[in-house]
Amino acid sequence: MSQAKAEFAWRTARGLVRARNEDAVAVLPEAGIIVVADGIGGASAGDVASSTAARIIAERLARQPPSPTQPQRVEREIEAAIGEANVVVHEMAVDNPSLAGMGTTVVVGHLGRDHLTYTHVGDSRLYLLRDDTLRQLTSDHSFIQEVVDQGFFATLQDARAYGINENVLTRAVGSTTRVVVATDVIELHAGDLYLFCTDGLTNAVPPLDLCRVLADGDETLAARADELVRLAYAVGGIDNITLALVRVDALGGDEA
Repeated sequence: MSQAKAEFAWRTARGLVRARNEDAVAVLPEAGIIVVADGIGGASAGDVASSTAARIIAERLARQPPSPTQPQRVEREIEAAIGEANVVVHEMAVDNPSLAGMGTTVVVGHLGRDHLTYTHVGDSRLYLLRDDTLRQLTSDHSFIQEVVDQGFFATLQDARAYGINENVLTRAVGSTTRVVVATDVIELHAGDLYLFCTDGLTNAVPPLDLCRVLADGDETLAARADELVRLAYAVGGIDNITLALVRVDALGGDEA
């Protein structure tokens, strides 16, 4: 059984303010693997954390390709790959004082025959555009999201107005000896468009603009990826910007 047929496009950019790009992206179209990561730690080598995690996760999943028809197995394989990356990044930070405090967010996807399995840690996100409606599939592992989830504030906007810092993560790969991930599976529909991205995009481009660009069927997938980066630059490009787009053209079928 083959995986769904899809088109991929991905971009990563330093932005206009940051001295270096601490994001990383790894996409393996032939294996249906997508990894987007956003390093944390600033001077503590967030770029090392993100690139290391993205490489380890993609390489492990490529060595042991997940089954296109068994999402439960895929969940375990992705979680194991993230766990391996967590150990390596954490040990690097412990062993090298110049890397102390580093970590990274990740959002990982695997395209199966008729489903997408996705896992995330931190505030890098996955969105789905279906029938011209944009939906956020992941929930940030951040302090501001937790105070909203626990009912202290009705909305993220209310929490921001109160002064809650939205840059404080509650989970990250490499920050502790063990990482807790969030994993889910969604059934694919032909025509689905998935956006994996870091907060350098979502903090800069409002959901309405994300939806408008992604729904523009007159543009190629690559052109839509470029336009999202351009919009983030247009409002200052204050953070690194990384995204991966996956458009499902047809569900998988029996291989000949």
